[in-house]
Amino acid sequence: MNEIVFLLEEASAKAMLEGLLPRLLPENINPRYIVFEGKQDLEKQMVRRLRYYNVPGAHFLVLRDQDAADCYLIKKQLIGKCQEARKSGTLIRIACHELESWYLADLAAVQSGLEIDGLSAWQGRRKYRAPDDCANPAEELVKLTKHRYQKVGGSRAIGPYLDIDNTRSRSFAVFIAGLKKLISTQAGGDN
Repeated sequence: MNEIVFLLEEASAKAMLEGLLPRLLPENINPRYIVFEGKQDLEKQMVRRLRYYNVPGAHFLVLRDQDAADCYLIKKQLIGKCQEARKSGTLIRIACHELESWYLADLAAVQSGLEIDGLSAWQGRRKYRAPDDCANPAEELVKLTKHRYQKVGGSRAIGPYLDIDNTRSRSFAVFIAGLKKLISTQAGGDN
């Protein structure tokens, strides 16, 4: 069986993926999660974890928040770590600015997941039409949901409802496109 190994900055990304991936992954591809305790821990341990993960048929995807850093520089540094680990085919994806930007891009998913009536009506507002530009999406989401959103529990609740065709968050659309390409490579048996 093939597998995609997700190296994740934090537990909330895993919680979201556990709800999202069943709609994307075929039965012959297993997801595996390596969850770190923040971006510094991810970057510190990434080379070792990648280098010694030697399961045949495994492909890798690293997901990290941009936060306030330059996403091109982050991606360049992560690619360098993958090359150092001899896993140069690893897919790197950056959530701009944070994972919560993806949720702000899909307020219908937030409404369904957190059971908050009327929330999707806010989607037409400028800051929710282009949430990758929001400087602090996690804080915005907490305010918008009147503190009902909590990182891990909220991600777990919202993940199953995220619209995989939503393009309001460019970083989410790029993540989905890259993941679909990785899945098609895996499904074809290309190891």
